[in-house]
Amino acid sequence: MAEKAASVRKQEVSEHKCRLMRWLTLCCCLMMMQALMAQEKQPGDKENKKALLHDTLDGKLDFSHFLIDPKGFIPIPFIITEPALGGFGGLLVPMFIKPGRSVNGKGYAPPDITALAAMYTVNNSWVLGAFRSASIPKWSMKYRAAAGYGSINLAFYRELPSAGEKKFSFNITTLPVMVSLSKKISKQDIYIGLQYLHLNSKVKPEFDEPLPDFIKQEELDNQTASLGVFMDWDRRNSIFTPDKGARLYLLGSADDQWTGSDFTYQRVEGALNWFVPVKANWISGLRTEIQHVFNEPPFYLLPYISLRGVPIARYQGATTVLLETEQRIDLNLRWSVVGFGGLGKAIERNESFDDAQTVYNIGTGFRYLIARIFRIRAGIDIAKGPDSFGYYIVFGHNWNR
Repeated sequence: MAEKAASVRKQEVSEHKCRLMRWLTLCCCLMMMQALMAQEKQPGDKENKKALLHDTLDGKLDFSHFLIDPKGFIPIPFIITEPALGGFGGLLVPMFIKPGRSVNGKGYAPPDITALAAMYTVNNSWVLGAFRSASIPKWSMKYRAAAGYGSINLAFYRELPSAGEKKFSFNITTLPVMVSLSKKISKQDIYIGLQYLHLNSKVKPEFDEPLPDFIKQEELDNQTASLGVFMDWDRRNSIFTPDKGARLYLLGSADDQWTGSDFTYQRVEGALNWFVPVKANWISGLRTEIQHVFNEPPFYLLPYISLRGVPIARYQGATTVLLETEQRIDLNLRWSVVGFGGLGKAIERNESFDDAQTVYNIGTGFRYLIARIFRIRAGIDIAKGPDSFGYYIVFGHNWNR
């Protein structure tokens, strides 16, 4: 009976995979058609059409004018290399970018971004989603909205008294919806806002043993709903690949019955990204983050160390802290090399900072300036963690969330 059920499930997964791959192929074809149509030569407009996918500054491949002039988009095909998701997969993100407008016409204004996403990996994880980030200059406000649906196969690790560290695999089917709205309250670009995140999740253990002690029965089918207040101070010269400036983000959120959640817990987090041009072609970046949860959230929503080369949710705790640096050397206008490394700790309850394991990463990569006007660089990173290796396709900056 179990073998028959496994066979049916395997067939369903295979059929779903085929449908999703056909959908991805169709999207790729549509994007290629749009790019070709955008480059069609029109009488008396030869030079403008030629510049759509090439920069008029150096004649190299560049998406800036393609995004601005015909209201086109960047078709971003990612290779998923996250070890926690099986180590291989595909992510297709058609991204529409519109130049931002500042209130007084001075200073850097973040562009409006609209994106779709479809992902599939070899461990049968898949996600479909949409995202919108934009500003309302007249009211000095910004907003973000995102929604999706997915089935994620993910492993979590715990130390057991009798068996040491053990891996537990789960399938998490979730429907996330997020909205945020913020208003500028200072000439120094300080924004204060509200954020609401709702998750409808179903968790299925992928093992035969009884549920371990760290999992409660109510965590297998539930709703979480977080209402948060945040402060966002962003003085970077680009939201994609900054060359200078800093961003400080602080968030405090609560889950409770009155927010629509089945759980009662609170979360605080803070992040600082700082970029300094040491020389004209040398950009030094520093990233520090801290997260902490009060009371008991679902086990899969505990903070975890987020570093390249370290699998998602591999190191979890009630508190996480990390510090990472990235150095970028521009070889010329288009090409750059990067080197990075960091340290982090995931601290469990009733555990001291010194006793928590120190997690590290180290790696290198390259970048290509794919949209000069928007300062968008894209490339590939290779990173090593304590017990894993990974390579990552990067669009913009890896620290962007």
